[in-house]
Amino acid sequence: MARSKDAHIKVQGLQPVQVLAGLVGLVYLAAGIVGFARTGLGNFTGNQHEMLLGFMINPLHNLVHVVVGVLGLLTATYSGLARTYGWVLFLGYGLIAVWGLMITGVISRNPVANVGNPLNLNNADNWLHIGTAVLGLIIAVMPARKTVHVVEPEAAPTTAASTTAVTEPIPTGGDTRADVPEQAKAEERPGHRRRSSWLRRSHTPAAH
Repeated sequence: MARSKDAHIKVQGLQPVQVLAGLVGLVYLAAGIVGFARTGLGNFTGNQHEMLLGFMINPLHNLVHVVVGVLGLLTATYSGLARTYGWVLFLGYGLIAVWGLMITGVISRNPVANVGNPLNLNNADNWLHIGTAVLGLIIAVMPARKTVHVVEPEAAPTTAASTTAVTEPIPTGGDTRADVPEQAKAEERPGHRRRSSWLRRSHTPAAH
């Protein structure tokens, strides 16, 4: 079936922000799952000595990674949501990074020192969180790729135009006036005119 001339096909792949959001989400989700496999669920906020690639972890820390990973995969479906996810990473991990610097003594003043270290943070975690916050800012402000619209050509009509052949009489050398009555044509013949005039003269009474 033919489409209208105004039909458009919207050609748009994944935006770079969506790709980055999906990758960040995938990495954090994998880290959280592997972390749970190492720590289990016991001593949920304790300062365990379990480490993953040099990063200190505990069950609460693993749960944060899983939540961040799932959000990244979900928001990667739309560019607008991916940008929002970037702002969440920037603000959330920015605060966690500052808190980690306070816990590890890089920043001497810690107004929430009484909370302790429920995420079991170390210096390696601080650098990871700083990098994640910067990456979140990049995702949030990255320019969008332009959308390409391709005009779909209109399909050629498939119905064949019917043609009607008009037949005309073919002249055979005789009288081609087929629509003239035979009597009228007979009256126009020269012999018929002479015969009819002779009959009129023979029946005309003589003058006295």
